[in-house]
Amino acid sequence: MEKVLTDKEQIVQDKLIMLFVIDKMEIPLTEDSILDICSVKNIWIKNYMDCKAIIHDLVDSKLLYKIGNENEEKELFALTYEGRECLSHLYRRIPLSAREEISAYLQANRLNVKSSQEYSATYTKNEDGSYDVQLKIYEPLITKPIFSLNIKAPSRQTANEAIHKWKANAPMIYEMIYEKLINND
Repeated sequence: MEKVLTDKEQIVQDKLIMLFVIDKMEIPLTEDSILDICSVKNIWIKNYMDCKAIIHDLVDSKLLYKIGNENEEKELFALTYEGRECLSHLYRRIPLSAREEISAYLQANRLNVKSSQEYSATYTKNEDGSYDVQLKIYEPLITKPIFSLNIKAPSRQTANEAIHKWKANAPMIYEMIYEKLINND
């Protein structure tokens, strides 16, 4: 029978779960990735807004740090030394079944999470009904894109198709463009 936690104990457990997730991922994560892993695709932290607040509480407590700043396109979050120490002393407060579930999920989905952070694609609608599609590639520890491509799509469906194809082919497209424009071999 699982112990019912007080609100304070639940918050502590949720913070430890987030530290555990970030530690097990072994790469800095965007806020969106953390929210997606902890609250959307899984319910390890049940309330999405609590999850969002926990990220910033952990930064304020110096258990997480931000890579990048508000002027850059995206911020990444990683464990501080203090965050690792805290987790090493308190990880047993996370139920073993939850630790095993989290570890299995992250092992199975690590590459998907990594590529979703490295290859970004969005679109915006223009006044004329067309769509501007922004395609970007990021390096894991760099918060500004190393490659950015903007294209115009005639319809929302075409914009979505471009985004889908980008996510499947970004490395190959980047390599081809790089070879044609920069590599002088």
